[in-house]
Amino acid sequence: MLGHGGSANGGHAGTAGSTGTGGTGGSGAPGTGGATGGTGNAGGSSGTTGGFGGVPITGGAAGSGGVAGTIGRGGAAGVSGSAGRISAGGAAGSSGRAGAGGAGAAGAGGRVSAGGAAGLGGMSGSGGRGGTGGAGTGGGSSGSGGSGGATVLDCAAAMPTGGTDHCGQNTQGKAGDLSWSLWSNTLSSSACITTFDTPAFSARFSNNGDFLARVGLEFGNAGKPYTEYGTIKADFAYKKSGSGGGYSYIGIYGWTTSPCVEWYIVDDRWGTMPFNAYNATLKATASMDGADYKIFQNKTSGTGGSRCSGVSQWDQYWSIRQSARQCGTITISDHFKAWEAAGLQLGGLLEAKILVETGGGTGDIEFPIANVTKSQ
Repeated sequence: MLGHGGSANGGHAGTAGSTGTGGTGGSGAPGTGGATGGTGNAGGSSGTTGGFGGVPITGGAAGSGGVAGTIGRGGAAGVSGSAGRISAGGAAGSSGRAGAGGAGAAGAGGRVSAGGAAGLGGMSGSGGRGGTGGAGTGGGSSGSGGSGGATVLDCAAAMPTGGTDHCGQNTQGKAGDLSWSLWSNTLSSSACITTFDTPAFSARFSNNGDFLARVGLEFGNAGKPYTEYGTIKADFAYKKSGSGGGYSYIGIYGWTTSPCVEWYIVDDRWGTMPFNAYNATLKATASMDGADYKIFQNKTSGTGGSRCSGVSQWDQYWSIRQSARQCGTITISDHFKAWEAAGLQLGGLLEAKILVETGGGTGDIEFPIANVTKSQ
């Protein structure tokens, strides 16, 4: 009998093997195994496909005898029935039923409807809210929410108003959630830092020798490995004027203890960039925060002592950006990792602050954005 596929008449049995001359049945019943009548033409030269079993002539009724396909080879396996149409939910169509003589190939399943596209990610901004995932059509998974956008800095931000001046002494304190410090080896009323309740500061100097003004995170004199603070980074934007004397550094500054290390990440200075750290050995070059930094190491006894008790000579580590910038984000902990990869070990972290340092000169600098954070 005809195979039924997804539609009626699904799968004719081959050209249904011509059963010889119809498998001329003698007067006897069909032969065993499906040969119709005697041995006459056994389903016709092995009948290509079983189609209609050998049609009985005078004897050999089709049915219990002369069933197509036992002696006659299965035809080219009756053409498979058409696949069932895709149902509304994308359900697979029914398989075509086998045609007579050979098993009809299963009908192709209906295609499952595609899942909904993922929702758009949240727009960047203050963390960017994740977008809502799109619902899948026909059972697809919903799209996952977009990830938060990166912080966008206003590189043209204005300085906050007010603020508190600290001038003419080596001193430190708190401003909002951050710590600040002022140090110089030739102090005067022109050596000043101005702090605010928001993450910002300004500084001015005039021939004060080695002058340092800085704002950021203070971890105390014991210190822990930097890995215990998670990701440490600094966001900054500034404008400068004047001159910085014989040397100057604008970037990030800090200390570690055991081993005692004074460290710098320099993104700019008064003067040309880049430069090589004085009397230092180049250890490596690493790509971070969108630019290459050269990494240097040297020994020093400084100009005013160290933060490490009982230490008169210590290491300095440097990351010097190969193209200057005045606004951006410095991922401080990435520099620590790069130093360690270059064989430069760090101890307990004492501080990580945004810095301006000059070796003479007269000038001023304003940081409307000066924020250092840690993730844990």
